Amino acid sequence: MMNLTARIGKDNDTNLYVSYCPEMGIASQGETISKAFANLREAVSLYVEEAINMELEEVEGTEFSVV
Repeated sequence: MMNLTARIGKDNDTNLYVSYCPEMGIASQGETISKAFANLREAVSLYVEEAINMELEEVEGTEFSVV
């Protein structure tokens, strides 16, 4: 299991919450903190799925901690 960090902050210009996973360099956004987090999880999942399909690096699972 891989532990990943989710950093979430509010963009005052767009009024959206921006989520970022520094270990993978993946970002997403949402209208609420929970939506931004859910969108980031989905983005990371899609990235890992594609990496496996391309036979890059297999990742058995991911776990986030929010900071």
